[in-house]
Amino acid sequence: MSQPDLPLLIDRTSATPLAVQVADGLRAAATEGRLRGGDRLPSSRTLAAQLGVSRTVITAAYDQLHAEGWLSGRHGSGTYLTASPAAAPHSPASVTAEDPAADLLDLVPGTPCVAAIDRAAWRRAWRAAGDRIPAAHKNRAGEPDYCEVVAEHLLRHRGLGAGSDTVVLATNGTGSAVSELAAALLRPGDAVAVEEPGYLRAVGALRAAGIRVVPVPLDVDGLRVDLIPPNVRAVYCTPAHQFPLGARLPATRRVALVDFARRTGALVIEDDYDGELRYDTAPLPLLATLAPDVVVHLGTTSKILSTTLGVGWLVATPEIANAVVAHREWTGTHPAPAGQRVLVELARHGDLARHLRRLRREMPPRRALLVDELRAHGLDVSGDDAGSHVTVPLPTAAQEERAVAAARTHGVLLDGLARHHSGPPREFGIPLGYAALPPADLATAARIAAHCIATS
Repeated sequence: MSQPDLPLLIDRTSATPLAVQVADGLRAAATEGRLRGGDRLPSSRTLAAQLGVSRTVITAAYDQLHAEGWLSGRHGSGTYLTASPAAAPHSPASVTAEDPAADLLDLVPGTPCVAAIDRAAWRRAWRAAGDRIPAAHKNRAGEPDYCEVVAEHLLRHRGLGAGSDTVVLATNGTGSAVSELAAALLRPGDAVAVEEPGYLRAVGALRAAGIRVVPVPLDVDGLRVDLIPPNVRAVYCTPAHQFPLGARLPATRRVALVDFARRTGALVIEDDYDGELRYDTAPLPLLATLAPDVVVHLGTTSKILSTTLGVGWLVATPEIANAVVAHREWTGTHPAPAGQRVLVELARHGDLARHLRRLRREMPPRRALLVDELRAHGLDVSGDDAGSHVTVPLPTAAQEERAVAAARTHGVLLDGLARHHSGPPREFGIPLGYAALPPADLATAARIAAHCIATS
């Protein structure tokens, strides 16, 4: 094996002889795993020159370690470490948590349909992104061509035109964007209204920034705008497809929410996490289209493509965008460029648009399969004909818990509504995602889930 680096420290003021210090340092390096059995040590002349000591010092240290059995000499080859203790085992706590979906059929909402990705197009995009010259400087706002691609994507697929009154920024995803908005625009202790139940990662991002979260109830039409307290600084919501209940905020409430924001000076954070996945009817206009002056629009690639890219976007007024970029300058953070470049290449060759068309064809039969199975077991299903999940309401927390536990024993991973509350749970049921599994596995998981929920 090659000679290892030996960070040995020599203290010429110490009463301990130099040869003993060298021997102690080599012994410690072997004990701590910095040296391994079979490692070739530098020659006595080389190590003496590195440490600035006489060769006699190194020879004496090597002789001592030879006598202890740490070293062996091979004629014409050099001096080698004979053995070293086995490395200490890693604590299980230091390893990433076990993926519960690894051995279970996953019906948890929020997982993208990666099976719909054209693998040839995926590989082509990554190769093309890798052919670009590596960046030497960080672009805090995002790659310019990525922001242009996102602007075109939003115009074509969501009807949102980013013009002179708004700016597109790259983000590392929705949670990261919420964190940045909280840090750049709000102060610890400020109140932000959130949907209840809602997206807990956004709630966690707000709370991590010291923001006071104010839960606002929902009904069949989504967020109860009339119940938002007047003193909140912002409102976080998912109006196109409420997560996790699946409602679509109607036009009257959208107008009311915009009026509330303009009247109170609050900011509306619109999370359009799966707005591209509507296949029953044309989506209602985005809040950001209605009121770009008071709405920040968030989007992500993690629901329409893959979490591998790790990128999203933010559309806001120049004032807000500049505040976010200033926060990034202050903290040294920036959105990852690799995922941005891959999305640019997917869009450049038309593969992104083709993928979205494929998803819109793929999702309806999956939804129908799941819904038919649930209704065949006498279960109610809520949620718009959009996105990639539906919800089965249940009357009690106990029934929800029994359904989740029973499904797990039969190899199916389910989620429950109770954990999506930031306050005491008031809605119970099972949100079911239908994007992650292949159709055959989805059919099996749907039968098991429907039975477990119906008998809970």
